[in-house]
Amino acid sequence: MKSSDSMRIGELAERFGLAPHVLRHWEAMGLLAPAERVNGRRRYTRDHVIRVMTIIRAKAAGMSLEQIREVLTVSGQAGRQALLRRHHEELERRLHEISASKALIEHLMQCTADDFTQCPDYRRIAETATGPYRVHQDGCMI
Repeated sequence: MKSSDSMRIGELAERFGLAPHVLRHWEAMGLLAPAERVNGRRRYTRDHVIRVMTIIRAKAAGMSLEQIREVLTVSGQAGRQALLRRHHEELERRLHEISASKALIEHLMQCTADDFTQCPDYRRIAETATGPYRVHQDGCMI
């Protein structure tokens, strides 16, 4: 898209597989700057395309629309870095959980035990995947 080009709301929405009402909602929430109106119709620019890509990637990373708005509107690099650092820590935690779940599933795909919960290897993987908690002999989490 040339810098002088613009697109209608339907074109921008279609580019990202969104419904046009999503873009209107993001405008209403302050995530997306209101588009210039030409003959009463919204016209979006390259800057809007970049902003929509940013919102979509942030949502894919697990950020809520409120968190995204906060990152997009916080003043100063230090404030933005602090917000992103907190979200990065949460992503790291989630990645650890996903990795632990993946290890369990990978074991189960190869485990030949009739009752996989009694498989010693499965039990070892499960116990190390519980994070700070440990499974007590009576089954309680401690």
